[in-house]
Amino acid sequence: MSYLEELFSLQGKVAIVIGGSGVLGGEMSYALSQAGAKTAVFYSGNKEGAEEQAKRIEDGGGDAMICQADARSEDSLKKAISTVKDKWGRIDILVNAPGINSTTPVMDITEEEWNKILDINLKGVFLASRIIGEIMIEQGEGGSIINISSASSDIPLSKVFTYSISKAGMNNMTRFLAREWAPHNIRVNAIKPGFFPAEQNRDILTEERTNSIFNHTPMNRFGEADELSGAVVWLASQKASSFVTGSMVTVDGGFTATTI
Repeated sequence: MSYLEELFSLQGKVAIVIGGSGVLGGEMSYALSQAGAKTAVFYSGNKEGAEEQAKRIEDGGGDAMICQADARSEDSLKKAISTVKDKWGRIDILVNAPGINSTTPVMDITEEEWNKILDINLKGVFLASRIIGEIMIEQGEGGSIINISSASSDIPLSKVFTYSISKAGMNNMTRFLAREWAPHNIRVNAIKPGFFPAEQNRDILTEERTNSIFNHTPMNRFGEADELSGAVVWLASQKASSFVTGSMVTVDGGFTATTI
């Protein structure tokens, strides 16, 4: 194994990707598996998508399993996480990639909608991180928690009010947990994607909105799902990013750099 292969290798590691049945979560699941990690694909309702991602991992020579879990329920998460630990004996990497969005105007947002988005996008990340953080502390070998935030967490974009607030909260949580768990060598970071077409934003990507996004993006295009692969493998690797915690890694084609 070459120096670079060893630096980014995840051989012997176990990863959980919550929201791994979707486009972005699925691509990150595959990237982790290709780096050597045994990968558990968590889904809420999209079992077919999780099965497709697991098959892709296995066809690529990796080890995969799927687990159903409701990100809003601590009991549901504990049960699914225990299944992974029982099968593979440890957990080294957590990717928090659940996400739902809404285009509801501010004055029309119901309490039910607000609670659902915050529960999945923010509370679910807290619950999963705390459960797995405890496991990592008990293992005594450190670990990596990677939260998938959004470029909209920093700037007020139209049509994504509650989603953006949930992701801003995730950024704050990332920094707090990074500080809390640094003595245990558990690194907590976030990836902030720009505009990547996926399930939660397809409804708002009209021609007018697409043109507006491109006009504010120096690279003049959307991101491709596999363009998150390098960031997630780098942050997952205890060797490659050993001194990185509490960081926001932006992958957005220059969007936030030119609009703040």
